[in-house]
Amino acid sequence: MRIATYNVEWFSSLFDAQNQLLMDDGWSGRRGVTRAQQIEAVGAVFTALDADAVMVIEAPDQGSKRNTVLALERFAAAFELRANKAVLGFANTTQQEIALLYVPTAMTPAHDPRGELTGKHGATGAPRFDGTLRLDLDVDAKEDLVVFSKPPLELDLTTAAGRKLRVIGAHLKSKAPHGARNRDEVMKISIANRRKQLAQAIWLRRRIEAELAAGEDVILLGDLNDGPGLDTFEDLFGRSSVEILLGSNGGARMYDPHAEMALRHKLAAQPTTARFHIEREGRYLSALLDYIMVSETLRSANPRWRIWHPFEDHTCWDVPELRDALLTASDHFPVVLDIEI
Repeated sequence: MRIATYNVEWFSSLFDAQNQLLMDDGWSGRRGVTRAQQIEAVGAVFTALDADAVMVIEAPDQGSKRNTVLALERFAAAFELRANKAVLGFANTTQQEIALLYVPTAMTPAHDPRGELTGKHGATGAPRFDGTLRLDLDVDAKEDLVVFSKPPLELDLTTAAGRKLRVIGAHLKSKAPHGARNRDEVMKISIANRRKQLAQAIWLRRRIEAELAAGEDVILLGDLNDGPGLDTFEDLFGRSSVEILLGSNGGARMYDPHAEMALRHKLAAQPTTARFHIEREGRYLSALLDYIMVSETLRSANPRWRIWHPFEDHTCWDVPELRDALLTASDHFPVVLDIEI
């Protein structure tokens, strides 16, 4: 079985209010790329992936008129993908949903959120992801209220072979310091936002620990917007979100070989999954942001990871059409897990 995670930059802008693809020469959300060009590129990447399931990060918007599932299924039909059914969890207000596009004969997934329902006052522990967590973020003996801007997608998934999995799609994000008027305010807001992201990672890790304690096979995949050594505040807080989610040596661990490689060799060359244009500097910044973490119970199922990076993966580079499609489709590249389940 092939499982992938793919952040498609501003996928939502490729659809109209009737959830139809906008195959025209209007500009997409991608710099210098038309909607038709991005649609063809995204379709080419999904076709090449030929995955049984893709966790789509920044999936089309869900709202009063917009429909994520309908948009994704129409996209799949346009490119005749095997993965032609979609499932959505909790919608959010960012126009960047989290959804699974999957092959219906290969698996049966269902949105299955767990945890305590909370009101506006929140709850401790690991409440439901559309609720509010009470957690002291700055050791002032006062609990803060933490929410997910993009609640993770929790799936109860059964493969065609009968293997049951807990699959969680996530898109963690630390907001930019909007509203800051000087350098001190930038620092203050940035630190506060970083604390909130780490709190979300703690919340998500608590849910994973509960699943592992119950004997579940767990896969966590998505854009964690973080990695060892990536953030200037990592020394201040001690750990990255990725390290929190992987778990400590004393507890049940999750595993991702790219994360482990980055943790072991912080001064060596690192795998990367995203490439951003820094316009004011006239260059690109590469980063490891996207992961597929599996529980130890799944490591015996012959898992094999691959990042479809056009400049780092020989096969992607060697096929010009695929290389160009990957660069046109998004500022992130797919992470793929082939596993015998």
